[in-house]
Amino acid sequence: MKRNFILTPYLACLLLVGTLCIPTIEVQDASAEVLDPDLVLYFDYEDFKGDTVLEKSGRGYDGAINGKVTQSNDGKFGKAAHFVLGSFLDLDGPNIKPDDIPTEGMSVVAWINVEAVSDMAIFNARAKDNTWLVHPEARGSGKYRWLNRSPGSTIFDIRAGENKKDTWQHYAGTFSRAEGLAVLYINGKNVGEEKARVPTPIAGDWGQGARVGYNIDNNRPFAGLMDDLNVWKRGLTEEEVNVIMNDGVDAFLAVEAHGKLTTTWGKLKALK
Repeated sequence: MKRNFILTPYLACLLLVGTLCIPTIEVQDASAEVLDPDLVLYFDYEDFKGDTVLEKSGRGYDGAINGKVTQSNDGKFGKAAHFVLGSFLDLDGPNIKPDDIPTEGMSVVAWINVEAVSDMAIFNARAKDNTWLVHPEARGSGKYRWLNRSPGSTIFDIRAGENKKDTWQHYAGTFSRAEGLAVLYINGKNVGEEKARVPTPIAGDWGQGARVGYNIDNNRPFAGLMDDLNVWKRGLTEEEVNVIMNDGVDAFLAVEAHGKLTTTWGKLKALK
């Protein structure tokens, strides 16, 4: 039988006294906590503040809106961002901390719903020596693209999958330098992979800028909806990609924190 809890005056006094006797503890802003040591950027598009989209990794790399990027209620997880052609988020690449720049591995993950089959950049960064270090894109050729570069060298360049307009597609490009392997996942499935052509790290700075939705040279503008963009400085596994795709970054981090990713993912698949 469920018991109803009644707060009597006596109990209320005890609670009040107990509260007053508790030493004052300084509470830090939870938003300042880094969610994961490898999570560099995380835009869930749930919070817009003026001309800024708040970034949720805890690193504080909020996106400055250029053009027209608005909040939509039609996201995969709550709200999404709608990018009008030629609009983007500026991440102030030159001021990204060196330790937050992916060099030994990288993953770019997002839900996208494009308005046309054309060349569209999901995320882009360029080093101060002019190296285009990353190209996660929907392409006008009808495929998707995933690329990383070292200064002077292309590490890999994958073009695979089927680019579709007016439908939600999950994009995930992963690369691990230690494993020497890059993989492109579309809707959680491996559609293309490539062994590293060179053993060198990814270019180590974003000195000429970093953007969401537009290349640094104002080419390949993204037009449509984007949700749950997350960038990592390691190569995610297929299992991790699928958990993020199905349940979102927050759920993935909660499971990961308890060290039960494999077990939980098995249960989630069994329920589907």
